[in-house]
Parts: sequence; C-alpha cells; structure tokens
Amino acid sequence: MNNREIQITNKNLIEPTHKSEHEPYEYYKYEVTKRGKDSQCYVAIYEIPPQKASYPYHYHLKNEEVFYIISGNGILETPSGNKTISAGDIIVCPPLEKGAHKIINSSYNEMLVYLDCDTLNNPDIAYYPNSDKVGIILNGESSTFYRKNTNLDYYEGE
Repeated sequence: MNNREIQITNKNLIEPTHKSEHEPYEYYKYEVTKRGKDSQCYVAIYEIPPQKASYPYHYHLKNEEVFYIISGNGILETPSGNKTISAGDIIVCPPLEKGAHKIINSSYNEMLVYLDCDTLNNPDIAYYPNSDKVGIILNGESSTFYRKNTNLDYYEGE
C-alpha cells in the first residue's frame, strides 16, 4: 500500500515543462503530482498560448479528466459541437466517446490557464477520432501509439 503524505506546494515553486513539437499544439505544464504506479490522481496546471491547443481531440477508455479554467477564454471541442469556455468553468470529461475533448485557446493575446485533475486507472487506452490513432498508456506516463485499423495476425512474431 502507498504511504504518501499530504502535499502542499505553490505554482511559483514548480518548474514548467514546455512542449511545442507540432503546430498547432503548445503548452507550459506545471506538474503538481507525478504520474506513476502508486498514483491514483494526476494534477497539473496548464498554460496554453494564444491560438494553440494542449492536445489533439481524444477520449480515454478508463480515465476521467476534470478541468477548472483559471483564466482566459477558449473553445472546448466535444462530440456534440464546440463549447465556449472561460474563467470559472468546470469541465468533467468522462471516459468513452461522449467524453471526447480538445481544449483550444481562442484568444489572440492572453494565455488560457487551467487546472487539470485526472484519474489514473492503469493501463488506459486513449482514442484519437480525427487521426484514427490508439494510444496505450501504462502507469499514466508511457504511451505507445497505433493506427486503429492496422490489423496484425494474433500469432505474428510468436
């Protein structure tokens, strides 16, 4: 059993990681908790630059994601259409198709800042409907991606 203690920190004490590998995705992430086999919840603060998105449109098969918009304005892409989001909004994305989402900063001059809290049920599978990719996520941290319609024989490589 895990014997972790209460954690208190301040965003100003966390060194952000910056990711900007593919247009139009970019973010600064302040990890409050780490993903790992002993974790049940992942917490991070994201800052999304103007006209950027944090991640592609996706949903998880096992995990739920909750976002609290701290500041800024954006668009939440959902299966039922785009929704306008702004400071004070709380977004709960359940597992499976109805929880598919993508957060986009719609501003031209200010960051979109949000708190992200995720459950960490392992392993998890994320599906990306726009690109037909499937990601297998182990211990909340390592991911391997496949094309959904790439078929392999069950005994291939055995």
